[in-house]
This record gives sequence, structure tokens and C-alpha cells, in this order.
Amino acid sequence: AIDVDHAMETVQLVYASDRYFTFPAFARTVDLLRKRLESSGLRQIEVDAAPADGRTQAGFWTMPLAWDAKAARLEVTHPESISLCNYAQEPACLGMWSGPTPDGGLETELVDLEAVRWADVKGKLVLTWQNSASLKAKLVQYGALGAVNAFSENPELRSSRQWINAWGDNGWAFTKSSTPLLSFSVTPAQAERLRALLAKGRVQVRASVDARYFEGAYPWLTAAIPGLDSGEEVLVLAHTAEQGAQDNATGVAASLEALRTIRKLIDSNVLPRPKRTIRLLLMPELYGSLRYIETHRQRMAATVASLTVDTPAASYDLAGTDYTLHLAPHSGKSWADALLPRVAHAVLPTRRPWRVAEHATGTDAYLSDPSIGVPNLWIYSGTGVVTHHNSADTPEKTDRRSLGDLIGMTAVYLYYAASAGQAETPWLAQIMLDAAHQELSASASAAVNAHAAGNAAAASFAFSRLDYIASRNEAALTTLNRLHPAGDPAETVRPALREFLALQKSRLTALGIQPYVPARPRGGPVVRRKRIGSLPLDELSPAQREGFPSGAWDRMVTFALYWCDGKRTVSEAADLTEMELGRPLTFDFHAYFRFLERHGYVDFKN
Repeated sequence: AIDVDHAMETVQLVYASDRYFTFPAFARTVDLLRKRLESSGLRQIEVDAAPADGRTQAGFWTMPLAWDAKAARLEVTHPESISLCNYAQEPACLGMWSGPTPDGGLETELVDLEAVRWADVKGKLVLTWQNSASLKAKLVQYGALGAVNAFSENPELRSSRQWINAWGDNGWAFTKSSTPLLSFSVTPAQAERLRALLAKGRVQVRASVDARYFEGAYPWLTAAIPGLDSGEEVLVLAHTAEQGAQDNATGVAASLEALRTIRKLIDSNVLPRPKRTIRLLLMPELYGSLRYIETHRQRMAATVASLTVDTPAASYDLAGTDYTLHLAPHSGKSWADALLPRVAHAVLPTRRPWRVAEHATGTDAYLSDPSIGVPNLWIYSGTGVVTHHNSADTPEKTDRRSLGDLIGMTAVYLYYAASAGQAETPWLAQIMLDAAHQELSASASAAVNAHAAGNAAAASFAFSRLDYIASRNEAALTTLNRLHPAGDPAETVRPALREFLALQKSRLTALGIQPYVPARPRGGPVVRRKRIGSLPLDELSPAQREGFPSGAWDRMVTFALYWCDGKRTVSEAADLTEMELGRPLTFDFHAYFRFLERHGYVDFKN
């Protein structure tokens, strides 16, 4: 029933609009998608927006300031004439949230950051060989006019440009407190030519940018297939508002087509209507989903499972395009972690490789955070030839077969999760037991191998992980009660899990392996979280962060935050974090949480 042609049309529509990555373009994309949802027969279509005012927060993420660009050019004027950037021809040559120039543009000197001191960049454009977004704070500090980015995730794409999508002084988005510097991006071939010119002497450039900042809206939309029991939902999320086809027009198209396919099969009486409503959310990454979650708390409380589709659909014929199923963080482990691999096994053809991986940060896969409490998994894929955030990420590189596979996995997962009830919980309990056995076996094997190699510390750590793994799987089994509230759906498998744990521990004890004892201080305060989601620290400059990492993408501090449930001490959260990451940690969690408490991100209960 999957219509890949229709999905490819959606890819093209989203890409054609979002590739300009301005807020008016995002509004056009949402209007196109609204019409697409209506023609697909979906119901309960809602269009709304987060305030793009540069100060409102969702969780602790500060919403970006809206931005528009009409035109931009960059050219070398001395010692020769070279055209480097024309936004009308290639939007990715201009960084998102680039500041404007005065009317008529400006002329300035271009300097190579690897050939000058930071003190020499004042009033100049700076050629950077690492992603210029990561240097924004220092560019501001030393008074640069802006950056010409020469970095590329794939320098072999000689004529393509890295898209600069972050331009905040202290983090990702440009906010009210950010500084409006110029932002350009050149191709690897152009960067080498510029370096050669700079090695010979002074290089003069002319820049003109017609852009503006304003308080606007960051739009999102949602639609649904109503279930028989309208009280519960299953959610699929895919983010708009990026310039690429694989990131993420394919994810948007696959999610929309999954619901369209299910709707067709229900309307034609091939499938019965599921118990739960299946909802689609298309929104800006993180900022849009956080805002939606905060403003729809009752709807989220009724959501039993979710899926993030931030996923390329790359060529079958290239290495590195296998599908990766990212599981939930261990603090939010559930029946969904066991289900999605079974879906992939059932749906994907034998020549399409796939694998299971631990939770990863960096997209909208954070809904399993216990402060939100919705099981979430993330399907991801490589693109073979790396085109991530690059102007080479175009619809022509989308593989129809991969897109069909992605739609199939998404649709099967959503429909099963929306339909599952008393009849399905025995099987779900059994596959959860299978997964627990595999995790316990892997940790026991790691302990045996470390013991044989004479690494007593690693053997002890792997031994102690057995109890941790068993406890997390026991907690996951309790999530089946949501699908079948009467009785205990996992009653029959718990004894088998405990028996298998005892067996693995006994074989390690027989080898003389001792349990692991953490070196960090015990106790500490009990941490109470104030808001949902991770902590990007985008209100603090890097100098104010005391050397601690931003929690926007860092797995270690994000996992530790998730373990803080208002009952655990700092040391308990730290112990669980190193068990989740699978290695002893020397990070000072006590100092980190004191830092968060001083800046008002968390409270201490004692």
C-alpha cells in the first residue's frame, strides 16, 4: 500500500522550500505540508508555532530570533576578482542568522585564522578551518566582522558547501543577546584558492547581505488518525526547517506517508482501526518539539509510545547506509526498545543491513526523559557519501527503496503500538526477556574476557553491571502495565530473568571476580529538576561555564540529569550514569550539580 512516488513528491516539496532556511520559508513549508496532510485524508490538523522572539524558553532552551534573508554576495576584489557566494544561486553559501551589511555592502580584509593571531582579526572577515559556528564566541570577543567558513564534514565534495545552521554566541540558535556577525561558507575548492592568495599577501573582499532579525514564529503542525479509544495516542516526530533532503525532508515524507498508508488500509477495511490515535508532529528540531510538549501536557500524558524519524533514505549500493535503531536512555527503558528491532527484522529486506545502538542525543529522541515519560526510539541511517548539512544533500540522492523501507518500519511500529493490548503483552514480555538475556550475556562475557586478560578492574565493573542490567529490564517490564492494566503482564517472565541473572553471577563468582566499588564520594544532595529536557546552558557564555560541558548534546551530563528523579542523591545518579555508559567515570558530578544549582537550573532538596 506504500506509495513511494507520493513520498518522493513530498521530499521535493519540503526541500524546495526549506533549502532557503529563512523563517518565511519555514512558514511556506508548513502551509505546503498542511495541504499535503489534507489531501492525504488525515484528521485533526492543527497549525501553531513557537514564539521566535529570542527570549522565550521551552524547557531551558531559549527560542531563536526569527530571521530572513533576501540576497547575499561575497567576492574577492583584490588581488583579483573571484565570486565566492550568491545566495540566490546557492543558499547554503550564507550562514543561517548571518547579520546584514549596510546598504551597498562593505569592503574589508580577509584573514586566515591559521596564519594570524586572534588579536589581528578585529574589523575583518576570518577564514576558518573548523566549523565557524564553534568559534562564534571568540569571533565576538575579538571584534571580527564575521566568518568565511572553509570547514566541510566531507572535503571530497569539492564544489559543495557546509551549511552553517548555528550562530548564537553561547549555543545553537541566535537569540536576543547574540551578536549579528556576518556568516558565509565556501567550497573546499574555493577555500584552497583563498589560502593560496592569502599566502601571497593581502586579500580584499566585498560582502553584501540583505538580512534582518525580527520577532516572529517558528511554525509546526500536527495531524492524526483517530483511534477507537481517543484517550491514548502514539506519536511520530520528524523535523522540518533544515536545508537538506536527507536531513530531513526524507524523515518528514516517510512519517507523513506512513500515516497516509495506514489511513488508506483502515478506510479500505484491510486493517481495523487501532485502539489509540496515531499522531504526526512536524516541527523545527528540538525547539518546536519542546514547545509542543510543554503546551500539550495532557496530550503527552496520554501518549504511550513515540518514534523519531530524523532519517536519511540513502542508496542501497553504498556502504555506511545501514539503518541504526537508537534505543531509549536507560532511565526510560520500555517495551518499545524490544519492539522496534523485531519490526526492522520483519520489514527490511535481507540485503539491507541494520543494527541496534544505545541512546544518542542531538535530535528529538529525548521524549523518554522521565520528566516527559514517553517511550521514544530513533531510526537513523548514514548517507554513504557524507552530505550532512551540506549543499550536496539534494533529493536526487534519495533512494526510493530506502524511502519505502523507512515508511514501512515507521508504519508497522506505529500501527502495532497503537493497537497493542492484552493479547499482545505476552509476546512483548517474551521478546523483552530475550533482549535482557542478550544484555546480561554480553556483560558476563565482557567480565570473563577482562578477567582472562588480567584486567581485574574491567572485570569487576562488568560483573556489577549485571545487577544494573537486570534492574533496568525489570523496570522496563512494568511499562507493559500501560498496555494491559489488569493483572501483571510480565508475571511469567520475571522468574526467568532473575534465574538467568543468578546463573551469570555464579559463573563470575566462581572465577573470583569481585564487585565494582565506585571511587566517588557517597551521598550528596537530592537533585530536583525544574523543567523538562536537557540543559544547553545557552544563557551562559563559555567563560561562565567553569569548564563544564553544555548539556545540549553531551551524553554523560544529559544521562545524569535524566537519573535525577527528585529522590536520588548526586552519587546515586552518577553511579547509574557510569553503568549506563558502560565505563567508570572520573567526572566530578558533585561539582557539576552544584554549578547547576548556583545558576538556577536545578534545586537541592536537602
